[in-house]
Amino acid sequence: MKNVSNGSIVDVDYEGRTEDGKLFDTSKADVAKKEETFQEQRNYEPLHITVGQGMLIKGFEAALIGMEEGQEKTVKIKSDDAYGERKQELIKTFPKDQERDAELKKGMVVLVNVEGRQIPALVTEVSDNISLDFNHPLAGKDLTFKIKVVKIEN
Repeated sequence: MKNVSNGSIVDVDYEGRTEDGKLFDTSKADVAKKEETFQEQRNYEPLHITVGQGMLIKGFEAALIGMEEGQEKTVKIKSDDAYGERKQELIKTFPKDQERDAELKKGMVVLVNVEGRQIPALVTEVSDNISLDFNHPLAGKDLTFKIKVVKIEN
């Protein structure tokens, strides 16, 4: 039986949950429907990745190493090995522009143009100033993943 190692090309099914058990992502449509997070426009299928290229969070890739085709396991991933800790320096405050910012409400996610790239930010305050949080929504959170190696190509 082949085992996953760095450089392996694999297909992986997964369910990602926060500490309170809330599903935030999955490759399985039936799970998304059951948890009422199904998105019609999304393509639900196993991740197709080359392990060790840093395309996934560290803890997820580390959990795959040594797994066999068909094997399933549940792993807890600390925030350091997921999306990192929340960083105060990623919360920015700007003076409110009455025209541009008129529609902004606390809790909205907006896209901000930074050096030609669209970066999502959470609106955390709307007063005389606007506060935007550029941290990843899962930063500072420990996560649990149920993962299954569906296929190992090499």
